[in-house]
Amino acid sequence: MQITRQADYAVRAVLHLARLGNTERAATSLIAEKQHIPPSFLAKIISQLSIAGLLHTSRGARGGVTLGRDPKDISVLEVVEAIDGPIRLNECVGEDGLCLFESDCPLRPIWCDAQEQLVAKLRGTNFAQLMAQS
Repeated sequence: MQITRQADYAVRAVLHLARLGNTERAATSLIAEKQHIPPSFLAKIISQLSIAGLLHTSRGARGGVTLGRDPKDISVLEVVEAIDGPIRLNECVGEDGLCLFESDCPLRPIWCDAQEQLVAKLRGTNFAQLMAQS
C-alpha cells in the first residue's frame, strides 16, 4: 500500500504550518516553495484540508493559511483520510460480504490486523510529536 502523492504533500504542508505556530499565517506560495509542492496541486490540498476543518484560510493582504487546531490535536490519520479517504489495505477489510472467500480465507485476518496497526499508528501520531522529532 502506498499513500498518494497528494496525501504526502498534505502531511508536509500541515507539518510546515505546525512549525510556524498556531497564529502565524503562511502564504500558499511559500508553503509550495518550501515543501516543493506544485502550487496548483497545493491549492486543491489546502481546500480539502480546510473543508475537513484542519486548516483555516483567509484572503487578502494579510491572508494565508493557519492550522485549524493545535498540532497536538491533529493526527496524521486525519490528514491522510481528508485527502485519500478511509485507509483500506484490501477490499475485504472493513465490510463483510465483499469477498467470495471471506468465510474460508486465511489472509483476511492478516489484512485486518495490518490495517488496524497502521490506522492506530497514524491516529496515535500527531503533529506536535512530529515537530519534537525534527
